Amino acid sequence: MPEEQCKSTLRLGHGFPFGLGTLESVLRVEQITTTRQDVKTAVGQAFQPDSEPGDVRLESLTYLIFWRVVDKKIAAHAYPRLLEPQSLMESPRIQRVLVSVSDKRGLADFARGLVAADVAIFSTGGTRKHLESEGIPVRDVSDYTGFPEMMHGRLKTLHPKVHGGILCRHDNPEDMQALAEHGILTFELVVVNLYPFETTIRKPGVTLEQAIEQIDIGGPTMVRAAAKNHAFTTIATDARQYGEILQQIQAHSHTTLDLRRKLAGEAFSHTALYDRAIADYFAGETAEGRFPGTLHLGFQRQQVLRYGENPHQQGAVYAAAQNEGASAVTARQLNGKELSYNNLLDLDSALAMVRDFSDPAAVVIKHNNPCGAAEAGTLAEALKLAMAGDPLSAFGSVLGLNRKVDAATAQVLTEPGLFVEAILAPEFDPEAIAILTTVPKWKANVRLMASGLIARQLARWSYRVLDGGLLLQDADVLPDPENDWKVATDCQPTPAQLADLRFAWAMVRHVKSNAIVLAKGRMLLGAGAGQMSRVDSVEISIKKAGDRVRGSVMASDAFFPFPDSIEAAAAVGVAAVIQPGGSRNDTDVIAACNRHGVPMIFTGRRHFKH
Repeated sequence: MPEEQCKSTLRLGHGFPFGLGTLESVLRVEQITTTRQDVKTAVGQAFQPDSEPGDVRLESLTYLIFWRVVDKKIAAHAYPRLLEPQSLMESPRIQRVLVSVSDKRGLADFARGLVAADVAIFSTGGTRKHLESEGIPVRDVSDYTGFPEMMHGRLKTLHPKVHGGILCRHDNPEDMQALAEHGILTFELVVVNLYPFETTIRKPGVTLEQAIEQIDIGGPTMVRAAAKNHAFTTIATDARQYGEILQQIQAHSHTTLDLRRKLAGEAFSHTALYDRAIADYFAGETAEGRFPGTLHLGFQRQQVLRYGENPHQQGAVYAAAQNEGASAVTARQLNGKELSYNNLLDLDSALAMVRDFSDPAAVVIKHNNPCGAAEAGTLAEALKLAMAGDPLSAFGSVLGLNRKVDAATAQVLTEPGLFVEAILAPEFDPEAIAILTTVPKWKANVRLMASGLIARQLARWSYRVLDGGLLLQDADVLPDPENDWKVATDCQPTPAQLADLRFAWAMVRHVKSNAIVLAKGRMLLGAGAGQMSRVDSVEISIKKAGDRVRGSVMASDAFFPFPDSIEAAAAVGVAAVIQPGGSRNDTDVIAACNRHGVPMIFTGRRHFKH
């Protein structure tokens, strides 16, 4: 360390973050004597009225000089409060940050806050260009190390001048002396997230070579180095961590050991999940069939809930490590009480249903099943029809909408006697938020959840936990190709009936088996859910539809084993049927439909939901 820098370090009281090796260099440059009398004089001067009060770093520097080269008892007498363990591990002032991220959400604002706190930013490649485009001063890591990026970006940060600054122990003389000898700067903060490997491999048609190029090498190395050295280095791997880190830096110029330890745990989890995704991908590439020989699941805790499904059960919600698209877990809460376990279940079901419709649609959910649903020309009309499907059951329901909620839609919910627990939609207009949070009696409590853009889900897996294991299958989210549908009866459905049959078929896959749905005018009239007998589900749906049943269409999630359900539906005026077919008694079921002049479509695909 140059002599002038050492003198400046001593005067400013910034010596401690450089470690004991630097302190010894400072002592040599300043020619500080170590006799007891000189030390006592120095102690007395440190507490003169004109000395700088309250500078923890200055006091720490003086204390450590005494401790290291003079006498522990004198140091303890002069600075008793610095004998506490946390003080002995005083957090280094954050002077420099190393930034290299793939997910740049929230980075610019975070970086501006760091610059305002006098933190120098070092960065690489695309991250550096992103920061520069935002007008943020940044130093290129290649300029610092003296080595350019190589091999199309494969080699950027794997350099001693990077990792030495991350891994150095600020209280270790040998570490700090090595930095001084080799011109290595300290990095007290590291901000890294990794190449989007999981996003890449989920894309249709991705090649092995494309997947391999998204295996991050330098990123995990920096993350693990910073997490290992969390006694001195702060590691950020998620934009959700930026706020707390910046708050502490702005308040104290450093972070607390407790925060660094927490962030280190999250960082190791981050790299572990990343490596697991890579291992699972290669296991899948080499395994026989679609399913890996070993399955590892990675989820991050989002929130501890008030309780689980029932008050005597504890509960928490976890998010998938790589979560893309709209979801109940990641939706932004704009108003209302804390979400419950059952709220989240119903919101998830609501989202699954409305994402199946291209026109404005609304669904009303109770206990994971729809008690109302409709598709219409406007969202307000769809919601009005959905709420009218089963008004009694709709009390205390959860709503799902597939368009931004406007004022007209919000007004639908201000009618007397309505009460909803939560509403999920892509977005809410400010006027709609004002209406929903001021007009209804339940205004303060209703949970408004903005999910972002709602689109059809890509193929994915679904899991069911068993005692001692779990079941894994393809999720039933893909649309059924209509070119596989066959009209099994003599009479054909009309265009209006066909539109209703499409709607009913989209709904029935979301109803618990045995499932029956009655619909008319693209509106759910009645649902029979979760019955052990299919004919019982038919009778429940007829009861729910009431006088509106005549002219409706019926959908069944699985085949009709006997014609009794057809007879019951035809007797009340059901006009068309859609079902998978495939029963040994299909001939009898078809004959019953022909006898009553009811057209019936076989889709060839079952949609059990247990």
